Amino acid sequence: MSFPNSNITDIIATTIELRSKTIADNVTAQNAVFNQLNKSGNVQTASGGTEIREHFSFAENTNAGSYSGYDTLPTAAQDVIGGAQYQWAQYAVPVVFSGREQLMNSGPQAIIDLIKNRVKVAENSLANVMNRHVYLDGTGNNGKNLTGLGAAVILAPTNTYGGIDRSVAANAFWKNLKFQASVDGTGVATSSTIQGYWTTLMWNLTRGTDMPNMIIAAPNVYSMFAASLQAIQRINSAEIGNAGFKSLEFMGVPVIYEPLAGGISTSIAYFLNTNYLHLRPHAERNVVPLDDKSSSNQDATVKTIAWMGNMTCSGAKFQGVFSNT
Repeated sequence: MSFPNSNITDIIATTIELRSKTIADNVTAQNAVFNQLNKSGNVQTASGGTEIREHFSFAENTNAGSYSGYDTLPTAAQDVIGGAQYQWAQYAVPVVFSGREQLMNSGPQAIIDLIKNRVKVAENSLANVMNRHVYLDGTGNNGKNLTGLGAAVILAPTNTYGGIDRSVAANAFWKNLKFQASVDGTGVATSSTIQGYWTTLMWNLTRGTDMPNMIIAAPNVYSMFAASLQAIQRINSAEIGNAGFKSLEFMGVPVIYEPLAGGISTSIAYFLNTNYLHLRPHAERNVVPLDDKSSSNQDATVKTIAWMGNMTCSGAKFQGVFSNT
């Protein structure tokens, strides 16, 4: 029995809606940064508002201290909590079905197979675009892209990030750290010097047990680091490897390979502490299907898969970037 064409759009809607959570998970899983944020519990939905706000402490409470007996305890007001502001970024991938395709695939299994294949392409396309944008500064497409590492973790952190002007001396707490080989080292790194450079950056980013928990490296930097290891030192991160990413370890921290096609800049390695990085999708727009739209002048149906949110930070000073320039 052939499937009634009038119900095809219902099958399209139902199939995509059932897959929407899977698509969201797959988009996260295909990106090393998002994957780590997910494991750290830092993929948290935001409920609304004109912007996304991320709160953080930027100074110690100076009332803290020792005392004895009846000493008067200090109770001065403390201004120690601040906030960063991030704009909503929106992403969408329309899945289009012409009337001809719907009729030619009118059997139940045929139309479901068509939908599954179209949705899989849409899913991968969305993941690839967002992966590339993670490494950019958010100014692309007239400032509509998500605010990525190209704005958060840079060699000259004097930009305005999260609404905070990092060129102002009082906002030095909001600057990431950097190590540029030809400026902060003795010259462009080699397989003999890269570990020394990385050690310096890692220690500068370490505060007790609080330190970067992932390093993402461009191909030539990753290859140079791999060449610096003796065979007995080539320790792979089983946890990261099981997630599908190529990785080694440096000081117990996974070093993850990111191809240039993924969007990372040449000669860059990011030292990230994902405890202070967050992915904030809107609670009602976390890779979900929008209502069907029929073209007014075409025999076609469009089902759009949409996402809205941004990547945010609550501790820029705990992030670092190495540049072999």
